Amino acid sequence: MPTPPLAGGTAGPDALRPLIDTVLTALHDGATLRGGPLPAGGPDTVTPRTRTATHPLIPDHGTGAHHALRTLVTALAAGAADPAHPHCAAHLHTPPLALAAAADLAASALNPSMDSWDQAPAASALEADLTSALAAEIYPRTPSPDAVITTGGTEANQLALLLARERHGPVQTVCGANAHHSIARAAWLLGLPEPVVVPAPTGTLDLAALDEALTELHRPLLVVATAGTTDTGEIDPLDAIADLCTTHGAELHIDAAYGGPLLLSPTHRTLLHGLDRAHSVTLDLHKLGWQPASAGLLAVPERHHLTPLHHHAPYLNADDDTEAGLPDLLGRSLRTTRRPDALKIATTLQALGRTGLADLVDRTVATAHHLADLIATTPTLDLYDRPTISTVLFRPTGTDDHTVATVRRTLLQRGHAVLGRAHAEGRLWLKATLLNPHTTPDDLQALLDLVTATTTDLLTGPVTATPADLGTATPADLGPATPADPVTATPATPAGLGPATPTGAVTATPATPADLGPHSPTGATPGTTHPTPHPTEGDTPR
Repeated sequence: MPTPPLAGGTAGPDALRPLIDTVLTALHDGATLRGGPLPAGGPDTVTPRTRTATHPLIPDHGTGAHHALRTLVTALAAGAADPAHPHCAAHLHTPPLALAAAADLAASALNPSMDSWDQAPAASALEADLTSALAAEIYPRTPSPDAVITTGGTEANQLALLLARERHGPVQTVCGANAHHSIARAAWLLGLPEPVVVPAPTGTLDLAALDEALTELHRPLLVVATAGTTDTGEIDPLDAIADLCTTHGAELHIDAAYGGPLLLSPTHRTLLHGLDRAHSVTLDLHKLGWQPASAGLLAVPERHHLTPLHHHAPYLNADDDTEAGLPDLLGRSLRTTRRPDALKIATTLQALGRTGLADLVDRTVATAHHLADLIATTPTLDLYDRPTISTVLFRPTGTDDHTVATVRRTLLQRGHAVLGRAHAEGRLWLKATLLNPHTTPDDLQALLDLVTATTTDLLTGPVTATPADLGTATPADLGPATPADPVTATPATPAGLGPATPTGAVTATPATPADLGPHSPTGATPGTTHPTPHPTEGDTPR
């Protein structure tokens, strides 16, 4: 076998073009085979089918680049939970923009390593400009704001606690019951006291309880507020929390991993009033920024706040090199080798501009409100509350929590929809986290019809998965394994992976209240809106 070509250099693009074509064909074929937001059959079907299609992963003799790409990419796409499908709406798992994914390909081909200037001359300059520009969006009135790029909200939150510890010693973290789990985990990893958790009985941090906690606790204190909780999308009263921090001499970190991009929308940026009063802010553009993961940031109001991250490794940032003018990049992250994630973010910002990104944000928020309207006018569904950002909680009227959980799992098993789950008001709710700006009103209605029909099916008889629901795949479906290169990308047949087609679907006939049984003890009525949230459970990967 000849030496495989490389992706970089002047010859790299010529080597990539036919391979990319094979990948694109495989992505299309896999999505066609899947036929829905996720594969039908659950883990017991998807795992063996994927193994059958992709093994042996380490053969004695290679099958060639095109065959390997076609086989593995088709299998992965056929077995994906695809956030680009309008019924894949469980988590803060965004469908990435095509232009951002294309930029990510360039980053992979060039492969800069962002730990020393001589590995990333242009990429390091682009990252420095991008991080300062994004930090200025959050801190428009400070002279030298800055940010570092992270793998997501979890890393950014950990860095925020680390920087507070380096400024003040073992800080006592104070957060709401609605805070992301990464806050408690970061305190544990950093050897800090366990966070003091303040109640959030309405879904946002209780101000009176926070005032009481800050009065009783000893300094130094770091309050963590949330701008966009993972379960309900609620935003804490940021300005009022900042006032309390000023009164009690506490620092403030705001986890805006979800809600931060609202800043780009003139219509919705007022929801983040007070964000610029934080000592640090987490932002995550692989959520409401439509970037391929990962694309997180931690922003600070002054560049010198990042000084504690400085680290010295003579082979990467020797003193004489730094004195001679080579930028020192090790202080830009706790990681050493890391990808140039700034490229895809910068490409998106430049391509769409402020107005284009604002349009995406506004469309997504409007879609969530439309879904809430549909739920509120459907007699067989209960709406939890109007969405703050793009998360909508709802549940079939009159059902218990076991039925709600079973409806969700049945939709997953059949490959019909991916919905999340959250506890609020002491009950379990289905969660739709809408991040797809292409979702239509018809898509939303079809999703609700699936929920209603599945609920009716569960309450009127046992759920039986038909062969059409589950599907069976053989290696032949993903193409023959021939050692010759290239291999013609012949589309796999739909019979192979059993898409979730109308063959196995339940007819989406809305159920009546009589179908669903008596109302639950909470006294919920059809179409009722519940304005009083409760600390919620669950999470999305960050």
